[in-house]
Amino acid sequence: MICPPSLKKGDTLLLVSPAKAIEEAFVLNAKNLIEKRGYKVELAKCVSTQKDYFSGTDHERTADMQWAIDHSEAKAIICCRGGYGAIRVMQQLNWANWLLEPKWLIGFSDITNFHLMGLKLGIESIHGTMPLNYQENSAESFETLFSILETNTVSFNWNSSNFNKIGEVKGTLIGGNLSILYSLLGTPLCPKFENAILFVEDLSEQIYHIDRMLQAFKLAGVFEQISGLIVGGMTDLHDTAIPTNYTVETLFIEALSYRKIPMCFNAPIGHLYDNRAVICGRKAQLKVLENSVSISQL
Repeated sequence: MICPPSLKKGDTLLLVSPAKAIEEAFVLNAKNLIEKRGYKVELAKCVSTQKDYFSGTDHERTADMQWAIDHSEAKAIICCRGGYGAIRVMQQLNWANWLLEPKWLIGFSDITNFHLMGLKLGIESIHGTMPLNYQENSAESFETLFSILETNTVSFNWNSSNFNKIGEVKGTLIGGNLSILYSLLGTPLCPKFENAILFVEDLSEQIYHIDRMLQAFKLAGVFEQISGLIVGGMTDLHDTAIPTNYTVETLFIEALSYRKIPMCFNAPIGHLYDNRAVICGRKAQLKVLENSVSISQL
């Protein structure tokens, strides 16, 4: 995997909105925070415009992302928010200059589409907080992001869960939003899961939708290949009027009942107050202990 270079004070970072529209106040707040940290910020043309649901038309959002990919001086591309729309942009882009001059690409949720493109091209990217969430996220969310950007490393821990499966494993960290991963099974962007540590998160899904996705992963052989599983935020899930009475934990445990691999829940990753950054495509060490869980990427 290609690792983009670490940031130095004075480097240029780009803010783009390749999916849902975002209010200008969030963009300007992010610009101010990043500049206070000692960096320059450039804004894409349609970063805070709106065309129906999206931040500009497909053509406008594609042009903004192409500008960011082709930018000869920038060291990082920060996606301002998710929502929906990255998949419509991604297929129109020429990614050649990302390979020629790799720069960090940052975001989560719908931006998982871009992380999977990074895996296909062999370029590391950052699953982490976005400008939409900067004001409401924990300090750790922002600090883990800039730890990666400035030192090329990240390490953190969190409390254990009674549903965890204890163990230690090393493997390439891949994943992101469960719905996006599910939607790209069987496509050229489906990642290679063999010996990987898979991490997943999701938002506002029906419980039975989670089950449907896990059953598809099982049928596709994904769970037979991975060496570890991290379940992050499964936020604002809903059950049916006549409840299934499933829980996230029991669904995952059932789906992987035939595998004796480390598994952990409640990871501070995803649509959460505490959304810490990790490196997609980087080797990681996962330790699931009785009282705590830790992940490190050096």
